[in-house]
Amino acid sequence: MSTVCIDVDTQYDFLLPAGALPVPGAERLIARIARLNRWAAQQGIVVVSTMDAHSENDPEFRVWPGHCIAGTLGQRKPEATLLERRVSVPARAATFDLAGAQQVILEKQALDCFTNPNIGEVLRRLDAERCIVYGVVTEYCVRMAAFGLLKTGRAVEIITDAIETVEARGRRSHAARIHRSRRTIDDAGRSGRNSRK
Repeated sequence: MSTVCIDVDTQYDFLLPAGALPVPGAERLIARIARLNRWAAQQGIVVVSTMDAHSENDPEFRVWPGHCIAGTLGQRKPEATLLERRVSVPARAATFDLAGAQQVILEKQALDCFTNPNIGEVLRRLDAERCIVYGVVTEYCVRMAAFGLLKTGRAVEIITDAIETVEARGRRSHAARIHRSRRTIDDAGRSGRNSRK
């Protein structure tokens, strides 16, 4: 079974208190995400990092304050979370080469990473059967990524000490909803998989 890590939206605008759309407490995740991404690289596991890449007048800004505008500091990932050999995949149909990539930067312009028309091909080329998911924010983008992966028939694990919610007390309850889909949710280093019916 081929494993892929899914690093969801770990960008400055979400992670830092001074960001355009900060998630309370998310700054504490930076070191954990960096360790998880480096661990994946050491194991030969590719990291797919989803990243918002909005235009200045993005329709999403009718609902959410402006954030992660392409090319701005807030749109970037912390340097510590980046791996050396990266490939960027835009949020429009495109050709791309994943050969030798340790990290795939998957751009998106909506909450759901499955709105990127290339995600299916990325997962197919990586032969992803088991997906380890972490990042921000649990009740939106992390949840959508996890359920999108489950809909494709992939095994999903959530690293509960590497996610953050808008309301911290809801972290485990949101993660538990995914758990009820017959996938294990555990803290980093102790993840596993429940049997499926």
